[in-house]
Amino acid sequence: MNIPRRVNIVEVGPRDGLQNEKTVLTPAQRADLAMRLAGCGLRRIEAGSFVAEKMVPQMAGSAEVFARLKNNSARFSALVPNMRGLEDALRAGVGEVAVFAAASETFSQKNINCSIAESIQRFTQVARAAHDNGAAVRGYISCIAGCPYEGGVKTATVADLAARLVDIGCGEVSLGDTIGVGTVPVVQEAVYAAAKMVDASQLAVHFHDTRGQALVNIRAALEAGVATVDSAVAGLGGCPFAPGAAGNAATEDVVYMLHGMDVATGVDLHPLVDTAWHVSRLLKRAPASRTAHAMAAPTHAGTVQT
Repeated sequence: MNIPRRVNIVEVGPRDGLQNEKTVLTPAQRADLAMRLAGCGLRRIEAGSFVAEKMVPQMAGSAEVFARLKNNSARFSALVPNMRGLEDALRAGVGEVAVFAAASETFSQKNINCSIAESIQRFTQVARAAHDNGAAVRGYISCIAGCPYEGGVKTATVADLAARLVDIGCGEVSLGDTIGVGTVPVVQEAVYAAAKMVDASQLAVHFHDTRGQALVNIRAALEAGVATVDSAVAGLGGCPFAPGAAGNAATEDVVYMLHGMDVATGVDLHPLVDTAWHVSRLLKRAPASRTAHAMAAPTHAGTVQT
């Protein structure tokens, strides 16, 4: 086994995590969450998205969120679905944007109202304009292990899509098990196939914990050569376009596992757990992560009302 000695964590709680929560946080609260996460040592944080507010009202006011971010040690990014979203992000001073494709035609239609091929055409324009304005571009691939509408997906589709996203200018591609159906063999097959098309250093993984497989799938991806992992504080999230999808792999669970494997992350676990409880109180529910509960200080006990 060739486990990386250091893993980069991309914290997606302020965007992918909060976008599916019933309680809507204010832009000030979302910015405060991002700053708290940066204070824990997280250096890549997805802080918002520039999408239609009627589609994802939890992300309304992302421009205000970015105006409040004052931490030069962290890189804050935003999700954009099209040129309009990119233009709004650039006006807000965002230095890295993410685009999102899917390995399922049906999910692509449900999520962004276009086919996979049309999404690549759309994101080609977005990536070119982002680079012209000095912004980095990241790509997401949804449903690498299964689709809520079609069932299984083809590994070849995942690999081809990863290559196409890199070709249009994505410096990194995150492979996402959007509905949390993946198992170790499925995940490794997808990662190895993608790594044949693009360098493994350009790949990340993004797992939802619907069936409790997120941590073992992350371990499997690390063994396949991936060294970048997406996660969300307190296990926040789901997907508004994937019925039944549970939250993301919890950042504190991921950090605890990696530190136990003697893998460096640069993240301080104790303030991260405090942050998990902080945002959970705002959302009026308990954290989804085991580590947050196991390490909870006495002051956290009984503080979350649902």
